Amino acid sequence: MKKTFYSNGKLLLTGEYVVLDGAKAIALPTKYGQFLDIEKGPEQIIRWQSYDADSSVWFEDQISFDSIRNKENFGPQAGIKNTLVEILYEAAQLNPDFLSSDTGYSVTTRLTFPRLWGLGTSSTLINNIAQWLQVDAYRLLESSFGGSGYDIACAQNNTPIIYQLTRFKRPMVTPLQLDLSFRQNLYFVYLNQKQSSKSAIMSYYDKQQRIDKMIPKIDALTEAILVSNDLYQFGSLINQHESILSDILEMETVKERFFNDFKGVLKSLGAWGGDFILAIAPNDPTAYFKEKGFPIVIPYSEMIL
Repeated sequence: MKKTFYSNGKLLLTGEYVVLDGAKAIALPTKYGQFLDIEKGPEQIIRWQSYDADSSVWFEDQISFDSIRNKENFGPQAGIKNTLVEILYEAAQLNPDFLSSDTGYSVTTRLTFPRLWGLGTSSTLINNIAQWLQVDAYRLLESSFGGSGYDIACAQNNTPIIYQLTRFKRPMVTPLQLDLSFRQNLYFVYLNQKQSSKSAIMSYYDKQQRIDKMIPKIDALTEAILVSNDLYQFGSLINQHESILSDILEMETVKERFFNDFKGVLKSLGAWGGDFILAIAPNDPTAYFKEKGFPIVIPYSEMIL
């Protein structure tokens, strides 16, 4: 009998990087996500197939229970398989019954977004595996990929949220009714420049001395954005947020780097210079971005739950 699990993708509107140090962040679950199908399979073997949004297979292999128990490394050419073994190994530490079965599993993952979009291929997988094996998804993330956990919160919630780590690094999640009356002026633009979350976090911590004094400013901006009901006020707050992160990271903003003639406001989302950015514009900016070589422009209402 097949079991199916699903998790939402994610975007981070405010608090990127500083969410790791306890800043309040507005996180946005997406209408895109990932399915995980589980069926019984051959004895103590997991046969794994991963499908991209276009139904193409982007990963296919099999893993023995013993390989998981021993956290086997299959060499530098097997990066995806090694990562999968690591996640399943850590899941087995949280649920030892997982590998006690005499049978195996046939596992299929199905993305509803192209996997290079950066909407949470890994986080949706981890949350789905946690649902399947009935373990804490935050603990599984911490022991495998690391990170703030906001992406796990998005995977589990169907509305925007405020996400914050407590002083003990435990997640605090507050669902929101984020009623942006100007959402028709908000667009998500795909930059097609995949960033490593792990690398971005390491780079961020190189700037640790700048961070603590900035967190109250980011928190204040997040609170102001939550109650903003005017497009131009919202844009001004987003600009201030972008400027503060630019100072912390010692990096150009995405507008300075790529789009200095854009008539509107732009904001990086998640790892700077990476996947999607937010565009705030009085009119549909799709033609502008297509001319610049960025044809994927998704309106807010089509992206966010």
